[in-house]
Amino acid sequence: MDISAFVLFWAAIFTSNILLTNFLGMCSYLSVSKEIESSFGLGVAVIFVLTATSALNWLVYHYILVPFDIVYLQFIVFIIVIAAFVQFLELLIERYAPALYYTLGIFLPLITVNCAILGVSLFMIIRSYNFIQSIAYGAGSGIGWLLAILMLAGIRRKLKEKMVPIGLHGAGISLIITGIMAMGFIGFSGIVQIQ
Repeated sequence: MDISAFVLFWAAIFTSNILLTNFLGMCSYLSVSKEIESSFGLGVAVIFVLTATSALNWLVYHYILVPFDIVYLQFIVFIIVIAAFVQFLELLIERYAPALYYTLGIFLPLITVNCAILGVSLFMIIRSYNFIQSIAYGAGSGIGWLLAILMLAGIRRKLKEKMVPIGLHGAGISLIITGIMAMGFIGFSGIVQIQ
């Protein structure tokens, strides 16, 4: 693809936000966004996982799957790489940040099945990104995901003080807020789009 890694990085954050334009990674986004601290911790973990697995999956695809003509296994192999990396990250967080580990609870290992992680790896292959572009896209997508979850967590914190109709408590109001944020981010799409 003909787009610079710098532009791709910023586009992945704003104009093609993995969560707000592709709606990938919604499960942990909706579940963890109740508190800013846990949202930030999970967002940083997602940035780290997206950046690292983008690089690892690019290398695996181009140096193992393509040369051995086993590209049809890419879904399985990508998921194995992601799962192994998340397990490694989980062990590190448990060892060096136990408070964050217990705050994130079940959602840390669920990064493995976060569709945004697999989606970024598949998008980089479909769009024929080179290695540097893949890393930029992975990092930008992670930062975009972090930005979206922090915005929702901040809004949810403010809404605790306000009156929200009973039928909209929880996921209802979160989905409405997400839709409004998505419209705002889609407004940036005239600047640069990555397809």
